[in-house]
Amino acid sequence: MNRLRTILYQIVFYAGSVVIVLLVPFFAPFGQKALIHHAHRWAELNRWAARVFLGITTRIEGEVPEGQFLFAAKHQSMYETTELQLILHGPAMVLKRELSRIPLWGWATKLYGSIAVDREASAKALRRLMTEGAALRAQGRSVIVYPEGTRVTPGTTPPLRSGFAGLYKAVNLPVVPIALNSGLVMPKKGAKRPGVVTIRFGKPIPPGLPRKDVEHRVWQEINALEPAAQA
Repeated sequence: MNRLRTILYQIVFYAGSVVIVLLVPFFAPFGQKALIHHAHRWAELNRWAARVFLGITTRIEGEVPEGQFLFAAKHQSMYETTELQLILHGPAMVLKRELSRIPLWGWATKLYGSIAVDREASAKALRRLMTEGAALRAQGRSVIVYPEGTRVTPGTTPPLRSGFAGLYKAVNLPVVPIALNSGLVMPKKGAKRPGVVTIRFGKPIPPGLPRKDVEHRVWQEINALEPAAQA
C-alpha cells in the first residue's frame, strides 16, 4: 500500500511541478516578490500531495522566529526544502550547483534568491558563498542552509561542511538551528510512510562566535531529534 501511495504522490507532484516551472517566465517580469509567491505554490503542492497521498503532516516545536536570520537545518529528505520555505516565508536558499544547471528551474532559483555552491570546498567557491551571502544580508533576506551538505539517513550525524562557518561570518546574523526527522517517513530510497514530521526550532545563536563554538552548537542542536541524541 505504501508503494502505491508513493507512486501516486510522485505522479501528482512531478506533473504539477512541470506545470509550475513552465509558468515561471510569465511571473518573472513582475519581480522577485511575484516569483517567490509563485514558487510557494510549488511548496504548497508538495505539502498537499504529501498529506493527501502519503498521510504526512508537520508538527512544529519551539518558536518560529520573526526577523532576519541564518537558518541552519538538518537535511533528511526533500520534504523540508519546500516545507521550510513556507514556514519561514521564503528565505534565500543555499543549494548544490548541479541543481542550478537544470534548464529553466535553475534560472528560476536564481531569480528567487539562491546561492549555488560547488560540492568541493575550494577557496574560490567559499569566497563566492561569502560574497553572495553578504549581498543577501544587505537586501534584508534571511538565508537557509543545510550545513551537512546533502541528505543524510536518520541516525547519522556527520560534521558540518566548512562553508557553513564562512557563510555565518559573512552574513553576520544570528543563526537558528533546526532539527527534524523527515527521513523516518520520507526515506531517500524506497516507499514513503505515513506519519508526522517534527520540525524543532532552537533558540537563536548570536553572530560573531569562534568557528568551533558555533559549529559545535549548531551540530548539537540540528541533531536534537536523532535517536542517538535522545538516548
